[in-house]
Amino acid sequence: MTLPLDAFTLPFMQRALGAGVLVCALASALGVFVVQRRWSFLGDGLAHAAFGGAALGLLLGAPPLLVATPFTLAIAHGVAFISARSRLATDTAIGILFACSMALGIIFLSLRQAATADAFTYLFGSILAVTPLDLALTGVLALTTACLIPSYWGRWAYATFDRDQALADRLNVVRDDAVLMTLLALTVVCAIKTVGAVLITAFLTIPPATARLLATTFARMTLYSALIGLATTIAGLWLSYPLDLPSGPVIILLQAAAFFVALTLRRRSF
Repeated sequence: MTLPLDAFTLPFMQRALGAGVLVCALASALGVFVVQRRWSFLGDGLAHAAFGGAALGLLLGAPPLLVATPFTLAIAHGVAFISARSRLATDTAIGILFACSMALGIIFLSLRQAATADAFTYLFGSILAVTPLDLALTGVLALTTACLIPSYWGRWAYATFDRDQALADRLNVVRDDAVLMTLLALTVVCAIKTVGAVLITAFLTIPPATARLLATTFARMTLYSALIGLATTIAGLWLSYPLDLPSGPVIILLQAAAFFVALTLRRRSF
């Protein structure tokens, strides 16, 4: 088996590379907060919400990503609302809403049998099937997210490590959390076409977890996470093409391999 050096000259590979780079950069950068705050279950819940929204888009004959965006945002803020207005823990609210989202998605698909094949793409991902419209929508969502990250990163980091002190310093932690949850929801929507609802959580957790093993500061952890996400995305696409394997799972397996290498190196250092 030989690796084609000109693989990225193909239009569909270029679209896949563009979408993969955008999604991985965002997921890896925001994923550090998911890992540090132990929000991994939130990523899974948002992924199921995005699938429900995409299924609704397929039923309506509308671009699934356009429909999935407000649907996922509604679920994300629904989690925050239920947690704030009740004694229920956040993970309980997530479990309730993502189960409802998944149930709605299944019902939407049952109402339009012809959408079953497309639904498989949003459930398990198909980065090589990214269309120009998908790439454009992902680019808009990614640009919006990237513009907000620099303004909030320091505040999020402060509240992540010492929430009580951030509140004492009169930071609007609730609003900042809402912004972070919104950006996570947008990132999940971007990722659903590339890796699917089943695997999105891996994008949000594996590169940041790997970076946490290697970095000595939170800033370096963020940088390493983004670099690991980008490197594994490019390598996964390059390897999956000649091997004729699904690109999303190959990327995630490379991320997992990087994690276990980092874990081995960290154990040897002690």
